[in-house]
Amino acid sequence: MNSKIIASGILRALGILIAIALILYFLFKIQAVIIYIAIAAVISLIGRPIVLFLRRKLKFNNTIAVVITMLLLVGIIVGVIGLFIPLIAEQGQNLSLLNIEQLQDNVEKLYREIALYFEVNQIDIEQKLKDSNLLSKLDYGAIPNFLNSVVSGIGSFGVGLFSVIFISFFFLKDSRLFENGMITLVPKGNESRWRDSSNKIKDLLSRYFVGLIFQILILFVLYTIILLIFGIKNAIVIAFLCALLNLIPYVGPLVSAILMLVLTMSSNLGESFNTVILPKTSYVMIGFVIAQLIDNFFSQPIIFSKSVKSHPLEIFLIIIIAGIIFGIVGMVVAVPCYTAIKVILKEFLSENKIVKKLTKGL
Repeated sequence: MNSKIIASGILRALGILIAIALILYFLFKIQAVIIYIAIAAVISLIGRPIVLFLRRKLKFNNTIAVVITMLLLVGIIVGVIGLFIPLIAEQGQNLSLLNIEQLQDNVEKLYREIALYFEVNQIDIEQKLKDSNLLSKLDYGAIPNFLNSVVSGIGSFGVGLFSVIFISFFFLKDSRLFENGMITLVPKGNESRWRDSSNKIKDLLSRYFVGLIFQILILFVLYTIILLIFGIKNAIVIAFLCALLNLIPYVGPLVSAILMLVLTMSSNLGESFNTVILPKTSYVMIGFVIAQLIDNFFSQPIIFSKSVKSHPLEIFLIIIIAGIIFGIVGMVVAVPCYTAIKVILKEFLSENKIVKKLTKGL
């Protein structure tokens, strides 16, 4: 009898492990769909305040309110994509096979000017750069291959965009669609608590994502002003890219700084490094630092305290911990996940002393 029980337990455990493995494999295979659903959920949270405004203030029908909201959001997406068309067209022309030699000449000229500048200032780096054989390693075939991969990815992007818009529409039209699906996993008797938590989470995250849009908008305006003052080409597109990268906490600003540095220097290829490129780049980077200080000490604290009702230091620690454990993805989703966990804890463990302290003000 004991051997039968042990064998049955082993088979049951083995069956559970196989089921878990199959589920994980299935989730891995449909990861694109999961990403579409996640993006659609974020878009629906951003559009939710607009739908509520149209329904409550302007007395629109729910379907009409959702259609107008989706048209507005799609218009914004199309406008954003339209910003990149001039930059893509210009860079595509510059990086075409016909202009590879000219591109190499510009890079070599910039290299010589930088080397000359450091030589004048008694900084001997020219020999080190020559030893690295940087220019000889330039793979000319990589550029057309990259362009071909970009073109081939347009089809996948189109499918993904349509999928996200389609899912977002139904998330907005039936705001309880996702909530009702989750209720099936909630133990019986806790459905009302889950509904209250879900509504609270949607309200807080809607405010959070709308706040992030304002944060990006502020940085976009500041970057655009800085780049236009110093006559940098494609200032609007560069400013938007650098502002958008700030969605990634702490890592994003570093990447955007490098991007702005490189694009600022490349937009002045052919000019004197000592009298044009270096001063312009220095002034632009000083403006970038000032914009970042404004964002770090004014924009972000206001957004975090007003939207998710958490202390900036609390948010800082959560983002750092999530980044250490889960990397960049963890840093991006840290605040929304932490907010959702706080709301759920307050609803189900409201008497706990630690929970009371953490959820104070929610």
